[in-house]
Amino acid sequence: MINKLLQSSGFKRIAIFVLIAIILYAMRSMINLILLTFIFTFLMDRLVQFIEKKIPLNRRLIVIVSYACIVGLFSYGLVMYLPMIAGEITALIKQLTAFYTSKHDNIVLSYVMSRFEEIQISSYLEQGFTFLIKNLTDISKITLQVLMALLLSLFCLLEKPRLIEFTKKFRTSKISSIYVEIEYFAHKFVGTFGKVIEAQLIIALVNCILTTIFLWLLDFPQLGGLSIMIFVLGLIPVAGVIISLIPLVIIAYSIGGIMKVLYVGIAIAVIHGIETYILNPNLMSSKTNLPVFYTFIVLIFSEHFFGVWGLIIGIPIFVFLLDVLDVTDSKKVL
Repeated sequence: MINKLLQSSGFKRIAIFVLIAIILYAMRSMINLILLTFIFTFLMDRLVQFIEKKIPLNRRLIVIVSYACIVGLFSYGLVMYLPMIAGEITALIKQLTAFYTSKHDNIVLSYVMSRFEEIQISSYLEQGFTFLIKNLTDISKITLQVLMALLLSLFCLLEKPRLIEFTKKFRTSKISSIYVEIEYFAHKFVGTFGKVIEAQLIIALVNCILTTIFLWLLDFPQLGGLSIMIFVLGLIPVAGVIISLIPLVIIAYSIGGIMKVLYVGIAIAVIHGIETYILNPNLMSSKTNLPVFYTFIVLIFSEHFFGVWGLIIGIPIFVFLLDVLDVTDSKKVL
């Protein structure tokens, strides 16, 4: 009975999955490089495939030109706009801090701020600023990881046909049984994790553009810093909208009182409606749209185990696990 269980395909698949998880955990110090490389490779491959359909050019030429354009635009943006955006983020933090530490005449607002003090919101803000400062001091390390990930993804796409041909040789090797299971998980991973990440990026970008336009119409200051904050928080499903609403409401009250807060609330509600009823149904399957309770539970646990990365990749990993367990259908993810 035990021998039959050990030799079953289901047990073998679970054992290999656990082994992959253990290996990834052992390589957790390299998780930034691994995830960035996968995300860059997946997104750039999708871009190259799209261009190939529109313009019949040599694939390698499209890859090189695409990477050159993106790296060039990224470098130009850093040189031209990084100092301005850094100044706007600093001013934004000062504005939020000043609002939190000052006294307020509004009874409702005073009550809310007193509740914040009771749950020691200042300690959470302090931890957040400490994390931000720590990451800013490690900017050279992060930049190196991004460059390495871009370089690895470039080589991967340049040699994609050769890589596929070479990798297929393992199917007839002495570890063919292991290779078959890894190939199965790899197809599932690309079909769920990659495409959900792609959908999250598109949704975050659309939300960022629409919200920035609304804020510009409402004469908000520090639009550069706010747009980056909205985009980054937009990568966090459901919770990102709620988290980004807090500083927006504070700034709205500071510059225009209750009426400005009302306008911001209406704008965010409209944008959230566009995301819920237009973007999500077209970019993700209905089963990928998890209940809000599940979403928050996954985010809490993934943040605990993976840190900040967990807020972004927690939902895609959970969707991947659902797909492996046949709870969802990856073919429905566009």
